[in-house]
Amino acid sequence: MALFAVQYTYTDDADRVAIYRPEHREHLDELHREGTLLLSGPLGGTPGGLLVVVAQSEEDALAKLDGDPFKREGVIIDRSAREWTVVIGEIAGA
Repeated sequence: MALFAVQYTYTDDADRVAIYRPEHREHLDELHREGTLLLSGPLGGTPGGLLVVVAQSEEDALAKLDGDPFKREGVIIDRSAREWTVVIGEIAGA
């Protein structure tokens, strides 16, 4: 298993984001409890977020996030995953 940084880009429709945010966060909390998701949070600037996921590959990292209500409801308009190697510091669970 490796770490992957997944970047989400959200729609500019702030109302749509707000409607589905509670369900989105509940889903991410579940992934965190099971150890798949290590970190997540919004990014400044353009609406979006960054997630750190434990997975086998970039494709697996995205597949593990396919159940996100933000994806289902079209809040995420783009997403990408890149393997990330931590050189300095530590992440619990990694």
